[in-house]
Amino acid sequence: MRANLASSIAVSCAAVLALPLALTAPAGAATPAAVPPSAAEPAGSTQSLPLEPLAVPRDRVLGSAAGAARGLTRRDVRPFSLVGVVWDDVHAPLHGTVQVRTRATGGGWSDWQSVETHNDEHGADPGTAEGHSGALHGSTAPLWVGDSDGVELRVVPEEGRAARLPEGLRLELVDPGRAPGDAAAPADPAAVADRAAPADRAIQAVRAPAAAAAAPSAALELPPLTRAQTLAQLPDAAAKPYIGPRPRIITRKGWGADERLREKGFVYTKTIKAVFVHHSATGNRYTCAQAPSVLRAIYRYHVKSSGWRDFGYNFAVDKCGNIYEGRAGGVAKPVLGAHTMGFNNNSMGVAVLGTYGGTTPPAAAVNAVARLTAWKLGLHGVNPKGKTYLTSGGGNLYKKGRKVRFNVIAGHRDGFATECPGGRLYGKLGTARSASAKYQGRR
Repeated sequence: MRANLASSIAVSCAAVLALPLALTAPAGAATPAAVPPSAAEPAGSTQSLPLEPLAVPRDRVLGSAAGAARGLTRRDVRPFSLVGVVWDDVHAPLHGTVQVRTRATGGGWSDWQSVETHNDEHGADPGTAEGHSGALHGSTAPLWVGDSDGVELRVVPEEGRAARLPEGLRLELVDPGRAPGDAAAPADPAAVADRAAPADRAIQAVRAPAAAAAAPSAALELPPLTRAQTLAQLPDAAAKPYIGPRPRIITRKGWGADERLREKGFVYTKTIKAVFVHHSATGNRYTCAQAPSVLRAIYRYHVKSSGWRDFGYNFAVDKCGNIYEGRAGGVAKPVLGAHTMGFNNNSMGVAVLGTYGGTTPPAAAVNAVARLTAWKLGLHGVNPKGKTYLTSGGGNLYKKGRKVRFNVIAGHRDGFATECPGGRLYGKLGTARSASAKYQGRR
């Protein structure tokens, strides 16, 4: 897969960000990256620990399948901040529970925390080169636990599943490394007035001169633009009267992505017709100053542990409403992601960092989704409150080749049988659609 991308176009990372509003690229095209990684970029690391048979009491928590449990007894390990479990066969589901507890560096042990086991609904479409990669592994969702140096794990199969777990189970402990900008990571959206402001105020906000529109690849962020500045960047602005102002976007350089990890090319789809909203299922125990570290850890887990070609989502949003560039290839381009298996083509994925099954997402995060989609969908002339059709590439909800009608801003669960993006976040998508349309200047 790594040597057989459909085609290659010699456009460097610098060109991608220097021309942020160049939209057209052939489907399946791959563009080599020419900018070498900076020596200041974080190294990070992953400890991969094979699981062992585990003697667990048959109690009400674990059930009668406890005798087949696997895991790790309490032990000291090198520092890490994120955990996940992987196994050999990407097509083998893990029917069971995964629970972990960790020891904070210089502190005590946590309570048992559950790790989301159903992660197969993410990833590349089955018919793509990435989806056929021999590097792919089955994997749980990653869980952010913060700076830790001790771990204990138990994995228990469900009753009625013949007490079987996938082969090759191992615990991944991810250290995201450090980046020069960590200490200065944004933490309070109140410091930027238009982040959570009503749509009409944000449209009028002026935060950067027009000369800053073409940000170089070394920039830590793309500054926000007014609606007039955004329109001035479009070669066919008259054909796209409805578009939201470009929001501030923290680049991969800004959150410290190590470009040596990912595959070197970029793969594009034809257009963006829909946005699938996700939660990262990494838990809510992070500060916004830690969000860049969370992203680096997820990125390493996606590539090194799960075997994906790059970070899976096109964009991420933290609880303070900060927006981050996800999968590489250009924030304004239709980059093919690995977020909604079966419907990655002609769509983009936005992950809100956190877990929102029982926790209500902050208004700043929902508003950030609205601002981002107003701009990105506007580039493609799409109404955030509209409907669209996508063709399934195969999944557990719709067979390959079926045309499916979606809300333009949809939840992950609309395309795949999953709890993602969590009931509380899913319930806010109507608010996001309406706000996005207002940012575009629609009534």
